[in-house]
Amino acid sequence: MASQICVGIGRTRHQMMIAEHQALAQKGAELVELRVDYLSRTPDMKRLLADRPTPTIVTCRRLTDRGRFRGTEEERQTILRTAILSGADYVDIEADIAPQIRRYGKTKRIISHHDFDQTPDDLEEKYAQMCKLDADLVKIVTMANRAEDCVRMLKLVEGAQVPTVGFCMGEKGMLTRVLCGAFGSPFTYATFNKERELAPGQFSFDEMRKMFRYEQISRKTILLGVLGDPVAHSLSPLLHNTLMRKAGFDGVYLPLRVSASELSETLDAYEKLGFTGYSATIPHKESVLQKYPMCDDFVRAIGAANTVYRDQAGHWACSNTDYQAALDAVLSGLKPGESLAGKRVLLLGAGGAAKAIGMAMQKSEAITVVASRTLKRSQALADQIGGRAITWENRGSEFADILINCTPVGMHPNLNESPFPIHWLREGMLVFDTIYTPERTLLIKDARDRGCTTVTGVEMFIRQATAQFRLFTGLKLSLDDVRTIFRRLISPVRHDDLLADPAAADGNAANGQVSDS
Repeated sequence: MASQICVGIGRTRHQMMIAEHQALAQKGAELVELRVDYLSRTPDMKRLLADRPTPTIVTCRRLTDRGRFRGTEEERQTILRTAILSGADYVDIEADIAPQIRRYGKTKRIISHHDFDQTPDDLEEKYAQMCKLDADLVKIVTMANRAEDCVRMLKLVEGAQVPTVGFCMGEKGMLTRVLCGAFGSPFTYATFNKERELAPGQFSFDEMRKMFRYEQISRKTILLGVLGDPVAHSLSPLLHNTLMRKAGFDGVYLPLRVSASELSETLDAYEKLGFTGYSATIPHKESVLQKYPMCDDFVRAIGAANTVYRDQAGHWACSNTDYQAALDAVLSGLKPGESLAGKRVLLLGAGGAAKAIGMAMQKSEAITVVASRTLKRSQALADQIGGRAITWENRGSEFADILINCTPVGMHPNLNESPFPIHWLREGMLVFDTIYTPERTLLIKDARDRGCTTVTGVEMFIRQATAQFRLFTGLKLSLDDVRTIFRRLISPVRHDDLLADPAAADGNAANGQVSDS
């Protein structure tokens, strides 16, 4: 039996809890958790369970376990016993009170333990003790503070003798919520929608089912992800998962928050889980190349990579799809037949993306000036590409035909910031912002108001993502197809239908224009 998605409902009123239960059943949910500790008055179990449209878990979490129940412990245990007497399909019972809640009828006992601070060193010992508490299922959930915590949890689930729901909380544990089913967990947990997260790191039901295709993930599924810090803003998981579904490729692409200081140990840990490829974004574009130095001479010259993948021999290799993607994006903003030769380019930033774009400008014979907040880094990049460095404070005094922003200034959630004030922009400039979330950054808005030609980060993003997809999967997709799909995914109109059937993006995509490369 495939692992299921258990959707948690936490509402203060019985009526709303029942209504959401019905709505979830209509959306395809097959298992629902009623968090009765959220109710503003004593739970009416007969009312909640009488006409339930799906199998149901009843949970009443105490304050010490980050729940909402404010009554006495005796009152709380009475609620759990009442749920059992009322015929709930499952009742969640904390391990320390399991002996006080006796088995009755057909209700299955979920014996649970939560640690909101860490994944303890004695995780396996705690788990072994829980298995002795007359459990139909064991649920063990901990906070992931490092990647190795995720590995330990998933390996524990994989070797479980009793059916075990196990995953980690927090941003670093999010991947375990998606992968635990493939390792043997009977179900995972999701929230009704993203705005009502019931535990740290929860995905919504729609994200789990439609974007990650949780119920189709197995141990044979190819594991991919985007490495970044922050990473929550990234649209790469949405796009790559949609493209893989469109192509019929058995893979899942996950957001992986990794700090700069933890990159090496994190990649070592993820290798134990079977990951085969990564997109690298801020701040990892240079450090991934140090971890996996196999690359071609051009990538080595850039000194930054945005793609890590297994080559045909199974070795880790790095590539840089930013280079050509950025070059093509800039060229798309020029007049037909116009070249970059002799154009004056002001490049903001000196990180991995700036290095790739700077090299592209050098190859195109543009005259490039680099400005970043650290003059030493600016000078190093300028020396590398045969350009000139200026201080960040003097960037507005530089005449430029083309302005390229490679800094994160203006990225979500800092939407009201721009790396280049509007009064420094002049009519006729080409302004290219590599940021794609949001697409219309303040810089892009200001540039349009000043009569500049603009190119958004979306043009670069879809080009580099299409090239990454080929490296990850061996499949080639039409750039026009990818652009159409991505535009629909980021449109204000709901894209649920596209997630459910991405081939509906356009006729060509549905006709299978995917080829082995």
